[in-house]
Amino acid sequence: MGTRVVHVKGATAEELRKGLVAIQQEQHLSPDFPEQVEQAARQATASPRLPARDLTDLEFVTIDPPGAMDLDQAMHLEVDGDGYVVHYAIADVMAFLEPGDPVDEEAHRRGESLYGADSKIPLHPKVLSEGAASLLPDQDRPAFVWTIRLDAGGEALESTVERALVRSRQRLDYESVQREIDRVPAGSTLALLRTVGELRLAKEAERGGVSLPMPAQEVDVRDDHWVLEYRDMLPVESWNAQISLLTGFVSASLMAAGKVGILRTLPPAPEHAVTRLRRTARALGIDWPGGQGHADFIRSLDPSDPAEAAMVVACTSLLRGAGYAAFDGHVPDQPVHAALASPYAHVTAPLRRLVDRYGLEICAALCAGEQVPQWVLDRLDALPDTMRDSGRRAHAYENAVVNLVEAETLKSRVGEQFEGVVTEVEHDDERKGAVMVRDPAVEATVTSHSPLPVGEDVTVTLAEADPVSRKVRFTL
Repeated sequence: MGTRVVHVKGATAEELRKGLVAIQQEQHLSPDFPEQVEQAARQATASPRLPARDLTDLEFVTIDPPGAMDLDQAMHLEVDGDGYVVHYAIADVMAFLEPGDPVDEEAHRRGESLYGADSKIPLHPKVLSEGAASLLPDQDRPAFVWTIRLDAGGEALESTVERALVRSRQRLDYESVQREIDRVPAGSTLALLRTVGELRLAKEAERGGVSLPMPAQEVDVRDDHWVLEYRDMLPVESWNAQISLLTGFVSASLMAAGKVGILRTLPPAPEHAVTRLRRTARALGIDWPGGQGHADFIRSLDPSDPAEAAMVVACTSLLRGAGYAAFDGHVPDQPVHAALASPYAHVTAPLRRLVDRYGLEICAALCAGEQVPQWVLDRLDALPDTMRDSGRRAHAYENAVVNLVEAETLKSRVGEQFEGVVTEVEHDDERKGAVMVRDPAVEATVTSHSPLPVGEDVTVTLAEADPVSRKVRFTL
């Protein structure tokens, strides 16, 4: 699952920089860390606890967005008879920290890294997250290494995770991998990434799950003129995501078998949310056959098409209600992530998300036949609330950034008319609601002197686009 992150093409406008500072001040957020946290992080880099197992002979590679430095994951794939083996190395943050130390406590206050418009409010100081703990190339790094064996159809047969020393060989990005994918040697990690990724996508469809191929919005600033668009998604991004999802599935199975862990859960989508999405599809001119379920519909979307990319973003409303379920002694009554149609756990991004380090520690202990560390059990019950609060902050920050960009994009078009569809109305006032306009693909507030026609095509007038308040409002 991705997040809706706005990237900036070309020079970053001064208005955007000022807007980001204002958002961070309003929400009491800062990318900077207290000096004692920075000092503790610097000290931690000098003496990590290195594991005894040495897997530096495996030729791991990382695949991330261009310029990324906080590299959580590295992979090495190989053929195993008529099946496959996925070796997946995940950064070991706790090799550098002590439970309760200043860096650990600050990470618990933050919960996760926040992103938007090429800005980042990191979970850990960069000396760790983009330095000593990051799986950068040609560096020996402590990691949790998953070994997952798959059959010829891509079904997981067995899995283990252990601490080991690893060395990444290359820091790759999605665009370069996609360009070279047809020329890589058969049996190489990149060739098998496509094979295994496609097999796992087929398995996802079989079980009725769907992982949202989240496109990132991009704003292109051209001589103070802002153009908002969705970046084309690449197939390699979906294949890469399937390796991470696979690891989340097998970790959930390990936790369920051991009766201790923390799962990412989601209840089934309510009917009214699906009905609202059908209206959004109409607004964007996308056909959604009446008998087609939402999972199959989402799978049919092409994120390289701007309207369908906007539809994927709208489908994130189906993820509302997602949370974490911690347990010790018995598995939760509702352990499933409904969108993925399977139990699932977050264990692949510990540099950017606090909960992942807990899942990794639990799975490593279970695989080794050891007791789960006491510091994990001590904070396990409180972890869902910690992550819920950080998720709210991330959502609020991301929404504010998107609202800023949309207001900046539309501010010169106040008074113009746009085509769209009313997607919902407020319960206590049917003259207020939301409208999805087609171009640019923006959903915003709409007001009228009479009840709004929910689900109908409308022509609306842009009444307000204020970057300072970050408000966009249409009238009918």
